[in-house]
Order: sequence, then C-alpha cells, then structure tokens
Amino acid sequence: MEEALRAAQRALEAGEVPVGAVVVREGRIVGRGWNRNLSDHDPTAHAEIVALREAGAAVGNHRLGECELFATIEPCAMCAGALVHARIQRLVYGADDPKAGAVRSVMQVVNHPSLNHQMAVRGGVLAGRCAEIVQEFFRNRR
Repeated sequence: MEEALRAAQRALEAGEVPVGAVVVREGRIVGRGWNRNLSDHDPTAHAEIVALREAGAAVGNHRLGECELFATIEPCAMCAGALVHARIQRLVYGADDPKAGAVRSVMQVVNHPSLNHQMAVRGGVLAGRCAEIVQEFFRNRR
C-alpha cells in the first residue's frame, strides 16, 4: 500500500485526483498506475486501469489470476469490472469511497453473486492516509 500511496502522490503532483494502484505478482510489482485522466485526456485512465494495463504487458496476458491489486481508494464500477475481467486474485484497498465505491460502499461489482469470478478483498489498509490525500486535494480546490 505504501507503493500505491507513492503513486497517488505522483498523481497529486500532476494535478490529478490523487489515487494510486499497484499490481503485485509473486511479491514483485508488475504494474503501477496513478490517475491520468486529465494528462492523458482519457476518461478510463484511472489508477487501477493504468496499473492493470502495465501488468498485462509485463506478464504477457490479459488474465492476471496470480496477481493482487493494491489501490488507495475503493475502486469505482469501471475499475471493479476491469478487476473481475482480469481475474485478479485479491484486492486490497485503503479508504472506502462513499460516492462511487463498487466493492461495498455504493454497489457490489466485485464479488457480485451473478458474476463468475470471486476475489479476496481487504479494505481499510492505511485508510486514514489514503483518505487524507484525497480529502486534502479537494479542500485545496475549493
């Protein structure tokens, strides 16, 4: 999660919403991402998607069943769907997202009973630090 927080810091320095994510396989980071929506002019360039793309290229497969994804914030519906499609083994995230979280806060895309892939989930890891960087970003924008 510390690496995901460092990625979030890179997003903050670029003027993006500070969310970071890393994909880990066998104890090694194979994908790293931070929000790049503004800089890439891409509505899909969320931290998780960027990290999944990098991991897929590193592993040589779009299926990442032996991988874990660490994200600073609970994934949105788009990112949660991508985690399911990638067959991520385990999701670890920091702070809940009461406005757009698609793991447990607003809706349940990850581990939805109708879907054919289930993953282990752990939320709340370094939640205070993960929430603070986003909250500070929005406080400074007001």
